[in-house]
Parts: sequence; C-alpha cells; structure tokens
Amino acid sequence: MVIPKKELKSFLDLKVETYNRISFIASDPIQIPHQFSKKEDIEIAGFLSATIAWGNRTMIIRNSNKMMEIMDNSPFDFIMNHSEKDLVNITDFVHRTFNSTDFQYFIKSLQNIYENHGGLEDILKPLKNEINYQNSITKFKTIFFELHHEVRTEKHISNPQKNSAAKRIHMFLRWMVRKDTKGVDFGLWKTHSPAFLSCPLDIHSGNVARKLGILTRKQNDWKAVYELDTKLRSFDKKDPVKYDFALFGLGVFEKF
Repeated sequence: MVIPKKELKSFLDLKVETYNRISFIASDPIQIPHQFSKKEDIEIAGFLSATIAWGNRTMIIRNSNKMMEIMDNSPFDFIMNHSEKDLVNITDFVHRTFNSTDFQYFIKSLQNIYENHGGLEDILKPLKNEINYQNSITKFKTIFFELHHEVRTEKHISNPQKNSAAKRIHMFLRWMVRKDTKGVDFGLWKTHSPAFLSCPLDIHSGNVARKLGILTRKQNDWKAVYELDTKLRSFDKKDPVKYDFALFGLGVFEKF
C-alpha cells in the first residue's frame, strides 16, 4: 500500500488519538506501574512488567501482578531491603522462559543499579551525541549483568548491538520518557528526551508498518527499528514513538 506522506501522517495521527487514551491502560501491561505513585516503584514495576511482555497479554498482566505481590506491592522497598531468605523463598514464579532464578537475579541487579549506578533513569540515559538508545541499552545490559549470574538469564535483556529490535525495553522507555496529555505514558524521566525514543517493534506493529509502506525490511530487528525510526521522525521529530499507539492499535484491535 502506497499512501502519500501527508495523507499517511493524517491517518496515523488520527489513530494515535484513537488509542492514546486512558482506556488503553485496562488491556495493557502499562497498568502495572500505574498502580503506584512513587517514582522508583513505577520504574521497577514498569521494568519488570516490560521484561516479561511477550505472549498472551492477559497472562503478562497476571504474572506481572504476581511479581508485585511477591515484592509485597512495594517493589522499591523490596529491591533495596530484601534478605537472602526473601530471595530463596521465590521458587514458584514462571512466565514462559522467565523463571524464579531470573527473577531473583533481577532483584539483586536492580538493587546494585540503585545503590551503585544512580538508578534506572541515569543508567539508561542516551550517551552524548547519540540519536537513539542503541548504545545506552547495550551499556545498560553490561552493567545489569556485572554481578555473578547464570548465563541463561542474559537472554531477558536484549542487545541492539547484536541486531535485536529490543522491543520490550523500548516499550519500557516509552512509558518512562514520553509525556502525553492522556494519562497513559508517565514522562517521569525529565533528563531524557522523547525525541530519542524508538518504536517497540513487534509482529503487530511491524506488519502494519509494512502494509502502510513505512517499513520495507522483512525481519523485526534493529535495522528495521532504525528504518522505521527514520520514517516516524519525519512525521514528528519531537515525539516519534507516539505512532506506536497507531501501529499497535491497527494491528491488535483492528487486525489491519
């Protein structure tokens, strides 16, 4: 499908308005961090929920809530003050390939990040002269796994330098960085700019983008993210990732 740029932008802007609204939260994992008001609770709840955001959305939300319950619905306090016994007692959590061992390590690593690296906002900040989060995500992964861990756990943090689309962490970044007027994305991270954000590319948004002619690459990888970024930034250079609502909504809700 080839649509003139002006018409395509108008169409996508309309779809953003359709889906970027408070009702979107009820069926999306972003509802998990919306349960909290403290900045660090929102960050941690968002990061953990985004980490397991693949597969059935109902299951994602159910298991994300289970993680919050395990942390006594006070994620930051649990991260910072848990005991070894608290970790050992986490034995029955599983979401697809993310299991109790992975969850235990994530808790320890997040404690290390808040104690020694300034927290998630600071550690994920784009590097100087960067145009996106590719290198900062790669740096983040290195620091995230600087503690002793099982190699299997590394697969749960993507690496764009190895051509991963890093869909889940880009979704988390959208939640934290993008400030909308509809009450969906938080806009908590004032030291970041939404201009650097990339679309969380998955099977739904990728297929819609290809049908609309704004993505030609067949694989949903980092090269595809970069190609889609270029097009979406030509529509809105200050808030390109708002079009995630349009692409996702068209794919999931309208079966476009």
